[in-house]
Amino acid sequence: MFESVLVANRGEIAGRIVHTARAMGLKTIAVYSAADEGLPFVAEADEAVLIGPAEPSGSYLNAAAILEAAHRTNAQAVHPGHGFLAESASFARQVADRGLVWVGPPPLAIARMGDKINARNLMKEAGVPVAPGVWEPVPDAATAVEEAERIGYPVMVKPAAGGGGIGLAAVHDEASLRKAFEEARAAAEQVFGRGDILLERYVEGARHVEVQILGLADGTVVALGERDCSVQRRYQKVVEESPSPGINPALRERMLAAAVRAGEAVGYRGAGTVECLVDPAAQEFSFLEMDTRLQIEHPVTEMVTGIDLVEQQFRIAAGEPVSFTGAAPRGHAIEFRVQAEDPRRFLPGTGEITVWEEPVGDGIRIDAGYAEGTTVTRHYDPLLAKLCVHGDDRAHALARARAALEAFHIEGPPTNLPFLRELLDRPEFATGTYDTGLVARMRGPQAP
Repeated sequence: MFESVLVANRGEIAGRIVHTARAMGLKTIAVYSAADEGLPFVAEADEAVLIGPAEPSGSYLNAAAILEAAHRTNAQAVHPGHGFLAESASFARQVADRGLVWVGPPPLAIARMGDKINARNLMKEAGVPVAPGVWEPVPDAATAVEEAERIGYPVMVKPAAGGGGIGLAAVHDEASLRKAFEEARAAAEQVFGRGDILLERYVEGARHVEVQILGLADGTVVALGERDCSVQRRYQKVVEESPSPGINPALRERMLAAAVRAGEAVGYRGAGTVECLVDPAAQEFSFLEMDTRLQIEHPVTEMVTGIDLVEQQFRIAAGEPVSFTGAAPRGHAIEFRVQAEDPRRFLPGTGEITVWEEPVGDGIRIDAGYAEGTTVTRHYDPLLAKLCVHGDDRAHALARARAALEAFHIEGPPTNLPFLRELLDRPEFATGTYDTGLVARMRGPQAP
């Protein structure tokens, strides 16, 4: 095992990684921008290095500055967290080229899964179900119309690169397809640097369910259960739970087996997630994409399995054998993303946090990126913290969630806590019968 690790990220995930690394006896090194100097993760690390201005391009996306910080602090490994450079095959190669341990999947796996069209083709070859769609980039709107007629409406328009819901649109006719295609291509070119677009069949009333996998040091790939991520606003996840209340045991078994095949097909190592779209009526699924990193929602898997995924990432990167058994998941866990945003329109908010009171009690876990007296700026994702609860079953977890959300108080910037409390009162969520359209039904067209 290496003796020190630099965490190339910020906020709650940086603090999360530092927590496990220190428990394992590793020296922890944080990097931070000028806007983040006062955040908890900077103080929690053994050492911290200022790498640039508030703008991500000059700090958390600045590979040269991060690698220079690793050199100056004699770091032996780099953990990228999620977001920023976590899914950059180029950054992974640069880390390895400098003799550092990359705590993540092989660069080739990142590259092969980073293009959604290439990923679709690979998954088809591996025997993983994929939705009807295209097998190469769609060059223009006219071709998109032809392909949509072949696939059948409704169709999903999506950039082949990137993530975060950017450029995604579900369309039901030719006029909306032409508009969505041009908007998706423009967004993809601006954000991801390439405008390749793909089309897939869109399943209305679908659930978004993902499988957590670990590619072990000996080449074995294991599946650690699934998470339901269907509560979304603007195609971005808000609430996640494990196990999914929307799939039966037979479907679960097929999904886990398919996720293992997906990992094996790309020689995967470390923690990764295979995301799927589920038709709850037919109990069928299709591959969406593979996230070659640790997911924001990983705590719910940790809570039901008892496995520290960050610890396993470190051990796999160091070539060590796993330190867990294949015990069956226990109980039920739910994660709520607490965001600095308007609870009705979901517009990001900023400002100093004047009150921060966290809930405490059995079965409650808070992964926080901020604290009282810190400031939320416009430069980054509005995620403030993750409130995670665990119970003996879903009803028990929901009861704990209700109490925890009522006890969580944040003042200063607006937060989505009122929305999360409202969500618990929705019959579809209470009964576990919700789908990806739930938030849109709660908030209207402005929250697709």
